[in-house]
Amino acid sequence: MNKRQMLKLMGATTALAMSGMSAQADTVTIRYAHVGSEGDIQYWYAEEFAKRVEAATEGRVEVQVFPNSQLGGAQETVDGVRSGAIPLAHHEFASLARLLPDISAFAAPFAYRDGRHAMAATDPKSSEVMQDLAQQLIEAADIRIIGRLYRGARQMTANMPVYSPADLEGKRFRGVPLQLWTTMVTGMGAIPTPVEVAELPTALMTGMVIGQENPLTMINANKLYEVQTHVMLTGHMQNVLPVFINETVWQSIPEADREIISKVAEEIGAETLERGLTAEVELIDELKSKGMTFITEADGLKVDEFRESVGIEVAKDFPTWAPLIERMRAIQ
Repeated sequence: MNKRQMLKLMGATTALAMSGMSAQADTVTIRYAHVGSEGDIQYWYAEEFAKRVEAATEGRVEVQVFPNSQLGGAQETVDGVRSGAIPLAHHEFASLARLLPDISAFAAPFAYRDGRHAMAATDPKSSEVMQDLAQQLIEAADIRIIGRLYRGARQMTANMPVYSPADLEGKRFRGVPLQLWTTMVTGMGAIPTPVEVAELPTALMTGMVIGQENPLTMINANKLYEVQTHVMLTGHMQNVLPVFINETVWQSIPEADREIISKVAEEIGAETLERGLTAEVELIDELKSKGMTFITEADGLKVDEFRESVGIEVAKDFPTWAPLIERMRAIQ
């Protein structure tokens, strides 16, 4: 059975379960999908979320986690949540763009001052711009954002030193298979080459792409130090992932338990910020010990050139984002 067939079967199962939920069972079981692997903050978030929700609801809500792209990549995950086949998931804001294009603005390169600013701007309880777009997402796609998690600043890696966009000219560089990454990698000077995360180590090892970009936690967890030699500390994205649930499934959960789930999502999200900020410091020494060379602005890395070049491409491909990014940047 392939992934799409699995999703159809799971969707039917979900519908049956929801139709008889109140009469047949005291426990609501929610499947939770993501693409992260063990060692990544997003993996820890999902496991911790499942444990705490079950404990806080005294077993009334059970969360079954499916990591490592077990239920599919970005497209399958979003389609699954929209249909209810996968009730709950987390992924990039840009993965929701097919349903609400402007929501990708929350993942815009160089949009935030730092990780704390990124988490404040994407807070579903206090950020007005987040609330506005989250409501539009419910109306457009029957998907509700209930939280978010912080993975850290995304950094570039390559099997060569990179100092400016000119160094990547004509070279194939991995991008998440989403339009925003195609735009960003083009702005970085490279040839954007979509590769799913599960296939990334092989793509780097075989030379299909010469580099990629991700938070240091993912670079370490996925052992990319085995296939990449250099890390460029561009900090081009503050990587915040929305946690989203099918709205019909959400409304089927008793209100008291919905409040508990939202509180748990908020608490663990705040913890990922502290973990991510700490890891960004500690992992530099760890990855150096594993053979990686770090290049910073002090070493000649031209972050301003990347910011300008990427900004030109983003403005060209996403002309409606400017007022949204302005609202995000105004948040303290």
